[in-house]
Amino acid sequence: MTEAGIHQTKLNDITNWGIRSAIGIIFIVHGSGKLNPGFGGFLTGQLGFPPEMQIPIALAEMIPGILLIVGIFTRISASMLAIVMLGAILYVKKAASLSGEGGVEFELILLAGSLVVITAGPGRASLSHMIKKLPRCLH
Repeated sequence: MTEAGIHQTKLNDITNWGIRSAIGIIFIVHGSGKLNPGFGGFLTGQLGFPPEMQIPIALAEMIPGILLIVGIFTRISASMLAIVMLGAILYVKKAASLSGEGGVEFELILLAGSLVVITAGPGRASLSHMIKKLPRCLH
């Protein structure tokens, strides 16, 4: 039985990096937006979280986003972002509908993309591929 050679192509490397980068950029932008005072009011007023959670929540999106782009700790980072998206879907939006007001389609695609990164790993266009001594569980 032969194995498909798609994992050995430059196109696969570029596609893998593109998915990681797109997800990473989205989370960096959204995480940095959570550092403004308006998000603190949303946390306390609508979600009932203490205001001290504002910075950890922002960093929980920004740091994994950066790590996805450079391609180190990608599976761990994508797992954290998948958990963040599950929280957004189930707790924040309460899975009200797929689209429209309270829709979760954006969160679902970020969750799906994170799951793809968890499954595919960092790929060859990543810092973890360049650092050969990094334990495989940290890729």
